Amino acid sequence: MQNAECRIRVCATLCAFLSGLLPLTSSAAQTARVSNSELGTRNSKLTSPSALSTRPPNVVLIFCDDMAYADVGCFGAKGWTTPNLDRMAAEGIRLTRFYVAQPVCSASRAALLTGCYSSRVSIQGALGPQAKIGLHPDEVTLAEVMKQAGYATGMAGKWHLGRPVPLLPTHQGFDEYFGLPYSNDMWPRHPEAKAGTYPPLPLIEGDRVLKDGLTHEDQAQLTTQYTERAVKFIERHKDHPFFLYVAHNMPHVPLHVSAKFKGKSAQGLYGDVIMEIDWSVGEILGALKRHGLDERTLVIFTSDNGPWLSYGRHAGNAGPLREGKGTCWEGGLREPFIARWPGRVKAGSVAHEPAMTIDLLPTLAKLAGADLPKHRIDGLDIWTILSGDPKAKCPHEAFYFYFQDNQLQALTSGRWKLMLPHTFRTMTGQPEGHDGTPGKYRLSKIEKAELYDLDADIGEKTNVADKNPEVVARLLALAEKAREDLGDSLTQRKGSGVRPPGRVQDAPAPRL
Repeated sequence: MQNAECRIRVCATLCAFLSGLLPLTSSAAQTARVSNSELGTRNSKLTSPSALSTRPPNVVLIFCDDMAYADVGCFGAKGWTTPNLDRMAAEGIRLTRFYVAQPVCSASRAALLTGCYSSRVSIQGALGPQAKIGLHPDEVTLAEVMKQAGYATGMAGKWHLGRPVPLLPTHQGFDEYFGLPYSNDMWPRHPEAKAGTYPPLPLIEGDRVLKDGLTHEDQAQLTTQYTERAVKFIERHKDHPFFLYVAHNMPHVPLHVSAKFKGKSAQGLYGDVIMEIDWSVGEILGALKRHGLDERTLVIFTSDNGPWLSYGRHAGNAGPLREGKGTCWEGGLREPFIARWPGRVKAGSVAHEPAMTIDLLPTLAKLAGADLPKHRIDGLDIWTILSGDPKAKCPHEAFYFYFQDNQLQALTSGRWKLMLPHTFRTMTGQPEGHDGTPGKYRLSKIEKAELYDLDADIGEKTNVADKNPEVVARLLALAEKAREDLGDSLTQRKGSGVRPPGRVQDAPAPRL
């Protein structure tokens, strides 16, 4: 990663970043350094998808915040309707077993945009406003991959991968950016934070602060503003390939909805918020249709992690899945996923093969005819799954789930899910929160590895470890390989394949 004026030099940490005004456009030049490892994939020049299209597709990636598995109509939502998302699924494909790499904000987004486990790029948890870390400048983002293939790249929404100027989206491959640098609850009105914990919440364009200190009224307009920006981006770039990343702040608490959707659902504010997100999807699909881009655009919809269950009616519904955000049970990791590309993705398809956010970078690179990063990544091409091929299989032997301070808490391979010994939070038996104030989690502990058959037990209710010792042994061996590569704080392992995050010291904040 680099901007047009200066290259950030990194050792273990970045030195003080040169102050001054920086352009809103990041350079298309790519940097990559290291070779691949056992869990990663080896780079190769990916074949241009001439068999798929005479022109590489535009890509619109819509990424929500804290949306639960059953928050979309076609995934079982009750109390509100999502006609545009349901239409997207009817005209495209639903993936019923799509995972995020970690069940929380920043780490999940790092995996999405780098094609790497977040542990590999050393982004854990949710970065606060004062954090001096983010993606290392040598990491190659999805935006940079698309940019070097000739795509215009734009982002509207939540970034959450570093607030200092050299870590913002326009220095990570995006030509333009409009949105919040981190979660919308990281502001002085947080219901549990002490006074002075959080600074005023800024709205940023490029690397300039448009407004420092958003109000409730401002937050109520964010979904509309992101949608308007997305539509205008499509209109400006309708004549050449583009990559558009729309990262909604909603339905993360504090919930906000515009006046046009207030009271629209039968389930209160949360349902109203979901219906407005669905409206946003409809506006984007409508813009594509108006400009004749329907059959030239792949649209993907998913979210960063499961519901924040302590917020009660201000949280989503994981449906049959266990637990939610902040846990490595299915409710924290498995997300609704819909992809639509008329003529290329088989309409009305449903795929039950597992896949993960890390797979989107290599898949989209293939479709764009772009190079993969030369350093290791963990994702693999899942185009056969996305296209609706009924014979497609997951290319991974296993997926690994880390949380907290790089704790390897779970892994899944085929139908099996192994929960490793660790402590997790739960709302079971606890009074739920209300009116935007969260309830209190209690802690529970897994003392011995537990095995679940997800094909027969999607809710992870029955531990079948004693009945399948050979499966447990195989998955424990895979876990040990992951520890060697990615580390594991639970067993005091560092990991030989872990790369440092980007760090800045005395970096300028976004300017007013």
